Amino acid sequence: MSPDSPVLVTGAAGFIGRAVAERLLDRGEAVIGVDNFNAYYEVSLKEARAATLEGRNRFQLVRADIADAEAMARLVREHGIKRVVHLAAQAGVRWSIDHPFDYAHSNLTGHLSILEACRDVPGFQHLVYASSSSVYGERSLDGAFREEDAADAPRSLYAATKRADELISAAYAGLYAIPQSGLRFFTVYGPWGRPDMAYFSFTRKILAGQPIEVFGEGRMARDFTYIDDIVDGVVGVLDRPPDPLAPRVLNIGDSRPVGLMDMIAALETALGVSAQKVMKPMQPGDVTATFADVTRLKALTGYEPKVMLEDGLKRFVAWYRGYCG
Repeated sequence: MSPDSPVLVTGAAGFIGRAVAERLLDRGEAVIGVDNFNAYYEVSLKEARAATLEGRNRFQLVRADIADAEAMARLVREHGIKRVVHLAAQAGVRWSIDHPFDYAHSNLTGHLSILEACRDVPGFQHLVYASSSSVYGERSLDGAFREEDAADAPRSLYAATKRADELISAAYAGLYAIPQSGLRFFTVYGPWGRPDMAYFSFTRKILAGQPIEVFGEGRMARDFTYIDDIVDGVVGVLDRPPDPLAPRVLNIGDSRPVGLMDMIAALETALGVSAQKVMKPMQPGDVTATFADVTRLKALTGYEPKVMLEDGLKRFVAWYRGYCG
């Protein structure tokens, strides 16, 4: 930890980015947050997230596009950045079906832009970047997903861009000795979450008295991970850089997959309202199940998810009712 050198957090107005920036500020770090406030989902939520950080001591928000390589290089140079938590990306599996160039711009050019900004920094310490459990593709729930498992059959363009980021980072580590850790995030949920995620959109529809569409006929399962547990892992990894020539990729999840119908039941309990369910087939790009093996992350940081889904959903619902009135 270098208190005099700010941490650059990209995607600082995003769900995970805001939470990571807040944790770093809470422990006395200076943080430069970058976000372009794109309109993939309502910008008002991003502005509200950013407002929880703006005005805090040692925080500065920069409204910029990570794919602007010149702007990112200048930012890193002018602020003496030596640690980066790169979370900005174009998210969403289904959105990538109809908007492929958004993913090339943000996830490929944007990731390359950040790497280029870091490569010539004297004494650069660590780049932690967001990958995704989507890189594993379609898998049965016959065991946890391990980092050494194959990740060469993506089901969506989003997944392909995230796997490409891992390979690009590996190349840059070999070429320029940049210490890097890629984190394969599993399904993250909680207060300030993304409206395109199932638990969020279901909450909105259930409270409005509208039916919810349950894809995959309800047979899907996800490794739901509460935001505070995720931040524990991200910050723990940031504090433990790898050998510059040995980049690593780590799963970060809860390691307790929950069936979609069980998640809906827990959400109904938290809301005190029953959902009207409309069963739908699997959507293009979706996978049946996710299940994180977090052995490596635990060995490195002591990572231990603490929040069970039922409690996490109650916390989300309390936040949602406060935020949305």
